Amino acid sequence: MGFDSYIHIANALVLMYCKCGAVEDALYIFEKIDGKDIISWNSMIAGYAQHGLALQAIDLYEEMKKQSIEPDAITFLGVLSSCRHAGLVKEGWFYFNSMDELGVQLDLDHYSCIVDLLGRAGLLDEAKDFIEKMPIYSNAVIWGSLLSSSRLHGSVWIDIRAAENRLLLEPSWSATLVQLANLYASMGYWDRAAGVRKLMKDRGVKTKPGHSWVEIKDSVCQFRAEDRSNPRMAEIVFVLDILVDHMKNLGYEAEMHEEVDNTLFSIG
Repeated sequence: MGFDSYIHIANALVLMYCKCGAVEDALYIFEKIDGKDIISWNSMIAGYAQHGLALQAIDLYEEMKKQSIEPDAITFLGVLSSCRHAGLVKEGWFYFNSMDELGVQLDLDHYSCIVDLLGRAGLLDEAKDFIEKMPIYSNAVIWGSLLSSSRLHGSVWIDIRAAENRLLLEPSWSATLVQLANLYASMGYWDRAAGVRKLMKDRGVKTKPGHSWVEIKDSVCQFRAEDRSNPRMAEIVFVLDILVDHMKNLGYEAEMHEEVDNTLFSIG
């Protein structure tokens, strides 16, 4: 109908296609836009970052600079997010430091990206020091990011430190309370673990069971941990068992192929 010639509608289309996962369609619209504004570039960079296409996001940012488009805080948020998902520590530091040089104001979201980037890379001490030296107060999200990373990489002491700091900001966060109690118990600090449990009881904090959900046509089906109220639970478990056996067989076949390849390589 020709409305895509309007910059605001074209930008909305780019954003929509990115959110739908149709990155190629988003790029098609983006490349057709005449007189791209900062929102056009930011939408496409964010779309790349959202789907883990870090190199494309960085390349687009560099192209943006060549065309003398000044980046803003949202631009760098997209670039840093892409570096975070791809584990590009060196690149993430570079673009983070360049924000100050370009006069772009840093906020908590940018700091959070760096903490998550360092944590995912296993640089937990560096991430902790970064948080403690931040010129602005950290929030629960930042400490929660370090908490997840330390749990992933098995660093108990940093895990405890992150959990304690997150609880100072969100005292009633049940998941963190349970995790902190378990961490204390794993280190043999039984008094501290009991203290956290008592704190939960006194405050009436209860843990919520984990659940997943799937949308089928117009209905949403939820599955909670250890919940057997679903009348078709026996069928569900049966199908899950089949899938588990199938995955095990695939893993066994992959190992067999690898052994055969190694044998042929050594013979050759």
